[in-house]
Amino acid sequence: MSKRLLVILLCACALCVPTRAEDLDSLYKARLQELPFEIEVPYHPVVGTYINRYLKNATQTGRLMARADYYFPLFWDILGKYNLPYELCYLPIIESALNPSARSPMGAAGLWQFMPATGKLYGLEVNSLIDERMDPVCSTEAACAFLQNLYKTFQDWNLVIAAYNCGPGNVTKAIARSGGKKDFWAIYPYLPNETRNYMPIYIAACYVLNYADLHDVCPDSVWLYPQTDTLMVHDRMHLSQVSEIIGIGLDTLRQLNPQYARDIIPGGKNYTLCLPSEYITTYIEQQDTILRHKADELINNRRAEIEHLRTQNAGGTYTQGGKTYYKVKKGDTLSGIGKRYHVTVKQLKAWNGLHSDNLSIGQKLRISK
Repeated sequence: MSKRLLVILLCACALCVPTRAEDLDSLYKARLQELPFEIEVPYHPVVGTYINRYLKNATQTGRLMARADYYFPLFWDILGKYNLPYELCYLPIIESALNPSARSPMGAAGLWQFMPATGKLYGLEVNSLIDERMDPVCSTEAACAFLQNLYKTFQDWNLVIAAYNCGPGNVTKAIARSGGKKDFWAIYPYLPNETRNYMPIYIAACYVLNYADLHDVCPDSVWLYPQTDTLMVHDRMHLSQVSEIIGIGLDTLRQLNPQYARDIIPGGKNYTLCLPSEYITTYIEQQDTILRHKADELINNRRAEIEHLRTQNAGGTYTQGGKTYYKVKKGDTLSGIGKRYHVTVKQLKAWNGLHSDNLSIGQKLRISK
């Protein structure tokens, strides 16, 4: 019997999902093998455990499915631009449950859960006024650049996914401790506990988002406007100006544009503004009116504050000559800086001509190639 025929027969009986563990294992394994993925998603009993958890929590999974309908087309466009496997779109499910406003206790934020320093390293603006880690377009661009760099290092997508979670340094150490093996399951015992679960959860998410309907799990009610469009705006404006002129709720604007912490689009360069598609024409026709509406009250009298906030550099990084640098502070170590910016100590030493691990307060340290 062909593999394809086996899956068809299994799917035909999907409404009577097997209850024996060994039968479920066979079902999950066969279906995973049929996914048209470049990234290998092998079945393992640990994967089955997480698949069952997703299916048991049908309400949560239905919400993820609805959010995926909204975000996945955006992810696919940008992944295609970077020539990356489309199935990397499942990573933000693990990172943020597809919530662009998600924040971790450690300070990561957005769909792709960038730390502030890593976000800035990949071109995201992060300050008190705007946090582009929460911008679906900008953060996905940054994530694709980061994933592309990780693949150059590891040449294996399973290891790339592990490195996205725990950093390339931890994956490199796990490879060394395994005797040089470069397979996720071979280095599994040597990875941090969280990362050991990360790849199985990723594979489980791939399964569930493709086969949930065969387990009677359906998308939740529409989570966001089903049709939206993104404009690039260069002028400084307040979301209230947009809301009051084109007649869209301020809460809706905030939901669609979570990167603007104070409801202000800073201006001075191109920023994204996401609107329901039905409002795009009205916005374009009323743009001049929007910019004039309550400008003194909402924008003009706050320019000094806005400019100050935009130039804040909480992470201590800056760009010079196309390279990113970090100013060493008290307590910094090469290993700590490397972990923060997802580079190795060896790379830091090579880029900065260092022959020891000693650092000086105020020292200028190059942190990008």
